[in-house]
Formats: sequence, C-alpha cells, structure tokens
Amino acid sequence: MGLIAALIIGGIAGWLAGRVMKGQSLGLVMNIVVGVLGGVIGGWLFSLLNISAGGGLIGSIVVGFIGAVLLLYIVSKIKG
Repeated sequence: MGLIAALIIGGIAGWLAGRVMKGQSLGLVMNIVVGVLGGVIGGWLFSLLNISAGGGLIGSIVVGFIGAVLLLYIVSKIKG
C-alpha cells in the first residue's frame, strides 16, 4: 500500500507543480516522476531546515509539491 500511496501523492504533487511552473500538465507518468522526486527533494529540504509539514496526506502533498516546484525550476534554469 505504501508504493501505491507514494505514486498517487507523487502524481498529485507533480500535477500541481506542473500547473504552477508551466501552466499545464506534464502527463501522467512525468507527473508521477516529478512528484516522487519532488517528495524526496522536499523531504530533504524540510529536514535540512528543520521544518515539519505535519503528517498525513496533506503534509505529504505539500512537501512533494514544494520539492517538485524546486525541481522544475532547476530544470528550467539548466535548459536555459
């Protein structure tokens, strides 16, 4: 169940980040990839800054969203 939850949360976080950064969806697979990677980046960033996003579904989506936005921002700067 943990893997399925991570994919669903990653998909939601990636979709939200894609809408904010590019104004459109990135596609289901890319939303999930960006969201899961964003969750890892967001989790690392939040722990580095000693910030708690709370627990549960909403907290996981917030952390994943912030990490995914940061990931998309970095990728956009690298692409030029």
